[in-house]
Amino acid sequence: MESILDKSLVESLIPQKAPFVMVDKLFSFTENAIIAGLTIPADNIFVQEGMFTEPGIIEHMAQSVALYTGYQYYLKNEPAPTGYIGSIKDVEVLELPLAGDDLITEVTVLQEFMGITLVDIVTKRNGTLIANGQMKTVLAK
Repeated sequence: MESILDKSLVESLIPQKAPFVMVDKLFSFTENAIIAGLTIPADNIFVQEGMFTEPGIIEHMAQSVALYTGYQYYLKNEPAPTGYIGSIKDVEVLELPLAGDDLITEVTVLQEFMGITLVDIVTKRNGTLIANGQMKTVLAK
């Protein structure tokens, strides 16, 4: 697949809408992984004093998972389903990025069963690990 760098197309693949969109690029997609990105806008609701805060990073991680699911549905010509964070485990935020920074997040699917997806997530800025953890997402029925 070719990277999707068109913000509006990426936004159409997730259920979240502005101003709550925390992904704007899809770099790669495979059966068990996705690499998503975000250039942090200065006016992002999670930017405080020029820093992208922990809730923003966690929401970016969750929306990277939503993008994985949304792109699967897009390939089947079906609308993206709404999902929820079921659980967050062992999330570490090692440093806060600045507005204008580019985040690259790699999601690896560990398990997918009956609308529940368990993933491992790693977020980097300029090749440096800034956050990681595990998340379980659940599709709304």
